[in-house]
Amino acid sequence: MKHELSDYNLKKIDDIKDSSILFSILVSIMKKLRSLDGCTWDIEQNHETIKRNLIEETYEAVECIENSDFKGLKEELGDLLLQVVFHSQIASESRKFDISEVLKGIINKLIRRHPHVFGSEVLKSSGEILANWENIKKKERKENPQKQDSMFSNIPKILPSLHYAYEIQNRASRLGFDWDNLKEVFEKIKEEVDEIDREIDGFKCDGKEIILKNEVSNTGNIRDEIGDVLFSIVNFSRHLGIDCEQCLRQTCRKFIKRFDFMEKYAEENNLDFKKLSLKEKDKLWEGAKKKGL
Repeated sequence: MKHELSDYNLKKIDDIKDSSILFSILVSIMKKLRSLDGCTWDIEQNHETIKRNLIEETYEAVECIENSDFKGLKEELGDLLLQVVFHSQIASESRKFDISEVLKGIINKLIRRHPHVFGSEVLKSSGEILANWENIKKKERKENPQKQDSMFSNIPKILPSLHYAYEIQNRASRLGFDWDNLKEVFEKIKEEVDEIDREIDGFKCDGKEIILKNEVSNTGNIRDEIGDVLFSIVNFSRHLGIDCEQCLRQTCRKFIKRFDFMEKYAEENNLDFKKLSLKEKDKLWEGAKKKGL
């Protein structure tokens, strides 16, 4: 339903309860901003110039979820919705697609991928539903010549690497390629750590340089083994139902708090933090931990 802009409905936004009318007004506002008598900045934008905004708004919404900040989440979801409308308006101007096609696409996809809700198929568990979801996606890929016939092909490579690894493992698991129990996953982590140990000559150090068994040419092998360790840790987290991306962010925040405490303590006690020995810095670190940071 198209809803034309007017002084009345722009002033009475808070009184409108119908979400379809509000969505139509948002689409109309974006169209107005991109018109000749709209906003110069909005007119100058294209998919490339605002693609980073889409990523940033997504992460800001995720941060609100992690902080249980529902007031902030409401605002960030609005910002994220704006990005969808913005990209759709740009695409409509070059006649690639419009917002209606975007909506039709996701509606049809939801119906198609939920035959146990909108059809006659019987699926009892979440595992069965996810496995069937992958089967449907595989069929869609075969019917669409523009899509690669791989269950991993549509995982965005721009995802943070830990999240990317999780998505790969999760999809493989839906088709039965997974460890049977948590102990096996943990043993895999230890196995991969041992692989690193075998690449390094007893962790001997010459100054700051680690001596490798096969000299510097072997650093590529160590990169591979470090990647294997990280991949295995992601898998371990996945089996526990823990988001390893969130775990690492929490650890980063904890590190920052403790480090800030160390620097502040040094400053308040007229100490040059940079010149403190590692032993002295470790003592400050333990002090930060005792304060619950």
